[in-house]
Amino acid sequence: MQNAIEPQYWEKAMDYATYRQLIRDLLSEGKTTGSNHAENMINYTQLNEQRMKKWDKVAKLSDTLLKQLEQIQTKQYWLVLTEAWCGDAAQNIPVLNKMAETNPHIEIRFLLRDENLELMDQYLTNGGRSIPKMILLDAGSFKELGAWGPRPEAAMGLFRAYKADDNMSYDEFAQQMHTWYAKDKHNSLMSEFGELLEHLQT
Repeated sequence: MQNAIEPQYWEKAMDYATYRQLIRDLLSEGKTTGSNHAENMINYTQLNEQRMKKWDKVAKLSDTLLKQLEQIQTKQYWLVLTEAWCGDAAQNIPVLNKMAETNPHIEIRFLLRDENLELMDQYLTNGGRSIPKMILLDAGSFKELGAWGPRPEAAMGLFRAYKADDNMSYDEFAQQMHTWYAKDKHNSLMSEFGELLEHLQT
């Protein structure tokens, strides 16, 4: 176990339905989360709303992962740092939410990264504020049990390749990344998360 986080973060975090409604409300006003409401950010958010709606309907958890989730017998809080414009968040969050819904001992909530940088900066990825980032907490003590994010390792490989290729545009990279997510069907996420749960239960 790592250090405990302040309970205030959990108390102000949103449940999944509230997070999704916030995104829809902001889009209706021509906005997204955060302070940057540029056209491209709105476009990303619109695409992400479609992605989340799709995965809410069609994402299916593996039998192996379901069995591992069933073994959780103590109350856990899953706290996710996210933003509406983040493509990786849109691809992964619906599945994380489905995981939490399988077991009454798990409760999941969502915090906006840019409004909680002091917490985000405790969970950097290679020095960056990459999201989504999920922190698994003991519900009684708010101590960290583990963490996951911002994307599966195979997708991290694509990201590292993009960073090393001066000739690849961001749009090309984004297309490559979302194609990977569509083909993977969250198998990598479920496998990694299963390994995390297995580690917590040993």
